[in-house]
Amino acid sequence: MKTIGMLGGMSWESTVTYYQVVNRLVKERLGGLHSAKCALVSVDFHGLEAAMAQGDWDAVAATLAAGGRQVEAAGADFLLICTNTMHKVAPQVEAALGIPLLHIADATADAMAARGIHKAALLGTAYTMEQDFYTKRLAARGFDVIIPGPDVRARLNRVIFDELCRGIITPESKSFAREIVAAMQAQGAEGVILGCTEIGLIIAQDDTDCPLFDTALIHAAAAVDRALAE
Repeated sequence: MKTIGMLGGMSWESTVTYYQVVNRLVKERLGGLHSAKCALVSVDFHGLEAAMAQGDWDAVAATLAAGGRQVEAAGADFLLICTNTMHKVAPQVEAALGIPLLHIADATADAMAARGIHKAALLGTAYTMEQDFYTKRLAARGFDVIIPGPDVRARLNRVIFDELCRGIITPESKSFAREIVAAMQAQGAEGVILGCTEIGLIIAQDDTDCPLFDTALIHAAAAVDRALAE
């Protein structure tokens, strides 16, 4: 079994999901008392969020590259950045390492291709929805990606940072998430990408008949596939 490297804390609420999923899947596949071999570094999100808001992505990249090197030094065979938005600096992080990076958008693209999805809505932070580092990678794989309008994007961004990243789950935000998915489905989306690793805290597949692609779950499962590959 390979050692899964995880760079988390962005936020730690979703990093918990990663840790639970990789261990549950390894146990399911290997049985007995098996658990995942992991090396996890969790960063302090407060300063990173401030740097993002100021557009200082160089500082973000430097912090995550340093964290990635810690994960590598701990014996990881490959790295997961346990968040979607921070994949904006994935090229800089990967360049700083001697181990490969398992990109969350690539794992998501594989999952959608397996389901025969061609047109998908992307939900996430304003950074992820409005900048092209994520949509461009999906488009390169042949996917037609659509995003909500500006008012919905702004409200969803507030829900993510003011509520979900702080462990706050409200009925209003759960209803809002279902409304967004229904609206995007009405606009022709064949599936919806939960492109923030916290969004799965307020909506799950049982809440809708539209195929959901929870990137945290997909990314973690792809890590287990790689860790257990011959």
